[in-house]
Formats: sequence, C-alpha cells, structure tokens
Amino acid sequence: MPLTFKGGVHPPDKKELAKGRAIKVALAPKQVVIPLSQHIGAPCKPAVEIGQQVKKGEVVGNPQGFVSAPVHASVSGKVVSIGDFPLATGKMTLSVVIENDFQEEWTLLKDHPDYISLPPEQLKEMVKDAGLVGMGGAAFPTHVKLSPPKEKPIDVLVINGAECEPYLTADYRLMIERPLDIIEGTKILMKILGVKKAFIGIEDNKPDAIEILKKAASGIAEITVCGLEVKYPQGAEKMLIKAAVNREVPPRALPMDVGVVVQNIGTTIAAFEAARYGKPLIERVVTVSGESINEPANLMVKIGTLVSELIKECGGFKTEAAKVISGGPMMGFAMYDLNVPVTKGTSGILALPEEGLVHVDEFNPCIRCGRCIEACAMGLMPSMLSVLSERGFYEEAKEYGLFDCFECGSCTYVCPSKRPIVQFVRLAKSMVKP
Repeated sequence: MPLTFKGGVHPPDKKELAKGRAIKVALAPKQVVIPLSQHIGAPCKPAVEIGQQVKKGEVVGNPQGFVSAPVHASVSGKVVSIGDFPLATGKMTLSVVIENDFQEEWTLLKDHPDYISLPPEQLKEMVKDAGLVGMGGAAFPTHVKLSPPKEKPIDVLVINGAECEPYLTADYRLMIERPLDIIEGTKILMKILGVKKAFIGIEDNKPDAIEILKKAASGIAEITVCGLEVKYPQGAEKMLIKAAVNREVPPRALPMDVGVVVQNIGTTIAAFEAARYGKPLIERVVTVSGESINEPANLMVKIGTLVSELIKECGGFKTEAAKVISGGPMMGFAMYDLNVPVTKGTSGILALPEEGLVHVDEFNPCIRCGRCIEACAMGLMPSMLSVLSERGFYEEAKEYGLFDCFECGSCTYVCPSKRPIVQFVRLAKSMVKP
C-alpha cells in the first residue's frame, strides 16, 4: 500500500501536457537580470560594477550572512546595470543585469573526479560556494540545511521526488533523464550529513520514474526508493517525512527536530554538479505549461532569463491567458508582468485560461461545512483562521496555529464558498509576530 499522510486533496494533475517533453536547453537570452536575493535570508551584496566584463559562473553577489547564498553570472558578458527590478511576487529586488556576449566563456572551475572521497566539510563548502538553495520553491540555502546543530543529530536523508503540484514535470523529467546523477548527489548529501539511510519519495503517478531510480539505486542498501500515494500536498516536507519515515514533525518544529533533512531532486543534482565539476547554480529546469501555452515544454533555463522569453520560445499563447503563474497553481504567485526573471526557485511558468479560474472578489461567507478542516494536512482549522483574519483579529488567529500553516492551498481548493483562505492566512501572518 502506498505511503501517505492524513488530510490532503486530489486536484487534477494536468501533467500530461508536459510530462512527455524531454528537457530542452532554452535559447540563450540577450540579457539576464540576476536578483541578488534568490533565497530565504540575507540578500547578497554586489560583487561587480557597471561596465565590468564577467565570465559564466563568476560570482556577482556575495552573501552577507550565514543564512544566505552567493549568486553567479549565468552568461558571459558585460554588466550594464545594477538596480531594483521586480520578482515574480512583485517585490523589487536589487539585481545585476548582464548583456550576453554569447561567448559562453566560463570562469575557472575546480574539477574533482574523486569527489566522493573528499571530507564532509569540504563537500559542504563546495555546496555553499556553488550558491545552492532549495529548488522546489522555498529557496532555503542548502548549506544551512546541511549544518544542523550538534544537539539535533540527523540519521535520515529524504529526497523529495513527489512533485505533487499540478502541471509541474521538471523533477519528473530529471528523474527520467538523470537518475545516476540523483543517486550520486544523494551519496554526497549523505556523506555531508553523516547518515547511513536515505529515502527517495516519488508519487505513484510516476511509475516509470520509480522503476528507473530503483534500478539506478540497485545494490546500494543505504538508499531506498519508495512509492507514495498520489495526494496533494505529498511533497510538503512534513507530509513527506510522515509518509516516507513515519515520523511526525511537531508544531513549530523543523525536520531536523526529528532527525531528518529533506532535499529536492533538482537540488540533489546541483549538489552532484557542485562537488564533481565545481559548477555553481546558474541554470535550472523550468516547466512551461498550461492550457494557454502553444507548446508546453521542460526547459533548461539560465537564471535571470525573463519569463516573457520562455513563453515566446514555447510558441506564445494559444488562447488568452487569464493568469500566468510562477510555480504551481496551488502555491505559486500570479504575475502582473511577464518581464520578470527566472530565479533559482522557479519550478514552473503556467499560463491558464479564464475557464476554471476563481477570482478573489467573488467569495462568500464561511458556511461552517468543515471541508477545509478535513483537507488540512496540518490538522488546523482554516475556517477559523480565515474568519479571524477577515475581521482583523490577527492576534487571536495565533491561538489557532496560524504559523503552523505552510500555505499549501488545500483549504482554498475545497472551499464551496470560494473563500481565499490562504490569502487571509498570509495577511494575518504579515500583521503579527510569530
């Protein structure tokens, strides 16, 4: 029987639009806009000046704290601007603009054919220097996750191959096309953490990926590939840990509090590339999909490429797009401008038509049906959180586990009154301190 957790929902997965499309290298952009804050934590400080020539892979932003990650040039060329540019969320962020000279000239990288024999601290330093962050969307600096305090020993690594958001198929394609790199990346992360057991969790709607990775991991007793029930939000850290390891992360606690570290499929491959080739995180796979896209695709995209260029490369809009979303439809952000850059955490770009969309100004009062409570994977009362936030009782919302909500959107999805519950939760969080 597939492993799972309590609660959750079953939105149509819509993955058939792009799952059969092999990863294709996206066209090189004429310019890249590289934000200096592509991660949770302190933004980077510019390491370059306007007019400076940079090489591909060169550091353009230095981290300013432990919870931070350097950013690198994704193309070679000339720095033409340093200023505030919008992200997909609408936030203005200091960014470095590089004009591509199309020479593809790399900065000097340190190659390590014997990477697996290197000491854990050196491997972790290589991950840090490469600017790795969680590529599932959260963008938490990877080296921080790999540095648990001594009082919280880690004994299990979980690799997140669930990719439970509808439409998204980037991780699926990586599992199909690069299974050996995933296994090698898993070994590297295990060595850094000093653990003897790793699980790769994949939803059962990807049987070919499960089979391919089982074959790649055959003969390695420390790595187990496990099938998970197809249910959203199976890919959320706490749900994945419950399903794969049968450990419950307490409220307000972190995975490391139960001896677990979780890493995304893309991050795991990036760890391998950092250790083996010294390659920094300057590109990632992005799913461009949705009913309004002419030619859905999984593209290997240089960080800093504008979303508008990706949509153009996929044949533009087939029908008018009522919404273009960065990320998945459940937890992503609807964009107001397509001239925003792809970042390390951009997993998908979705163009959706008017049909099937629900607009936030058309919701009704809560009817106390309890569907959101049944769906909540965290066992909260989303109905109370939304009502309290709607009425401005933000402090009172804390008593109902406000900060235990990770905003998966299951409650909003099942609400018959079409209430924007997640948006009410975000509003309440912004008005009070944890």
